[in-house]
Amino acid sequence: MTLSDYNNCVDLYADGVYRFILKQVKDQDASKDIVQDAFEKMWRKLEDIDASKSKTYLFTTAYHNMVDYFRKQNKQSKFEEVNFDQHFHDKQYSDLKEVLNRSIDLLPEIQKTVLLLRDYEGYDYAEIGEITKLNESQVKVYIFRARTFLKNHLVNINSLI
Repeated sequence: MTLSDYNNCVDLYADGVYRFILKQVKDQDASKDIVQDAFEKMWRKLEDIDASKSKTYLFTTAYHNMVDYFRKQNKQSKFEEVNFDQHFHDKQYSDLKEVLNRSIDLLPEIQKTVLLLRDYEGYDYAEIGEITKLNESQVKVYIFRARTFLKNHLVNINSLI
């Protein structure tokens, strides 16, 4: 991979990788750090990476950085703040996007990951398998289960209130 290929990769994929990570981490600063680490690792292995596979390498590296971030967060103890939004509801209208995002957050991590890569980022099953180190049939099963859960969850009126 050349310097111009790397710069082109930054221009083309930085926003997509950031959106993918932010959707799962839900912390802008942490998401930026994870994406920056992925680009840094890519920079260090510039000569070893094929330019045609740079997108897959970048998403794979970012995904693994995100998994490491979650592992690190789980080892740390947290003080939970009171979220007053959980105790009362002052809106008469719930935005569909918010409801969908809350429903996606209920999915197990692997189902959430493959669903976001497929439906939000547009990867095919083989590419998702490369990124997550799953075979293609496992990817299809996880996506099916995630969509089935969302369909059943969103039909329930109690989940929308």
